Amino acid sequence: MIDIKIYNNSNLPRIPRKKIESAVRAGLAGEKCKEAEIRIIYDTDEVIHQLNREYLGHDYPTDVITFPLEERPLEGEIYISADTAALQAEEYNETLNDVLIRLAIHGALHLVGYYDDTDEKKSKMNALETHYMTVAKSTA
Repeated sequence: MIDIKIYNNSNLPRIPRKKIESAVRAGLAGEKCKEAEIRIIYDTDEVIHQLNREYLGHDYPTDVITFPLEERPLEGEIYISADTAALQAEEYNETLNDVLIRLAIHGALHLVGYYDDTDEKKSKMNALETHYMTVAKSTA
């Protein structure tokens, strides 16, 4: 069973919860993950900056921070900056909803073992994000 809980602690009036959940489920299924408990928390740059500084030693906000809590069954938390997502939507000429969904998939991919610490790995993750967004849209 895959349990996904989504929290909006950001300044956004609403987020596309069903689309986010569908896309993350598509990603987890595609990566052969059958059992998971994932919490996705959308928050502000200020909160993400604090988490990044406290847990990762980086003194800046970022788009996604992922905390794997258990490996089997998979349990984790994905923190996403809605503020940074809005900037990325403008920068990449994408809708804010698409960026919010892409970042959730990105976090889920981190939870199942993907990294983006090289250009090659970033490219692979980006391709998977796009793929799972397409899969989720086609099943909606």
